[in-house]
Amino acid sequence: MNIENTKAQMRKGVLEYCILSILSGGEAYPSDIIIKLKKAKLIVVEGTLYPLLTRLKNSGLLTYRWEESKSGPPRKYYKLTEVGIKFLSELDITWNELQTAVNSTNKSKK
Repeated sequence: MNIENTKAQMRKGVLEYCILSILSGGEAYPSDIIIKLKKAKLIVVEGTLYPLLTRLKNSGLLTYRWEESKSGPPRKYYKLTEVGIKFLSELDITWNELQTAVNSTNKSKK
């Protein structure tokens, strides 16, 4: 079994949650989201992020607005909708429960 593949799958599994968490701090431009994900070692490229943003938008969790740019084409800024805020709140609960469950299994190894 390839450990790097397993690690990558684990990161992908929490990516949508992380994007929603980032946007809970306010609207963001996709490159800003990528920077934050890279700092957290959840390495993402634009080719991965844009389909996720589109899926989250189509699910009603995100919305966006266009802003004119002084140096290029208009920029799309994403933010959570009310539905997205509630969804993230539920994910926070689930994440905490999952983290507690995983930690409790780790303690049994000691």
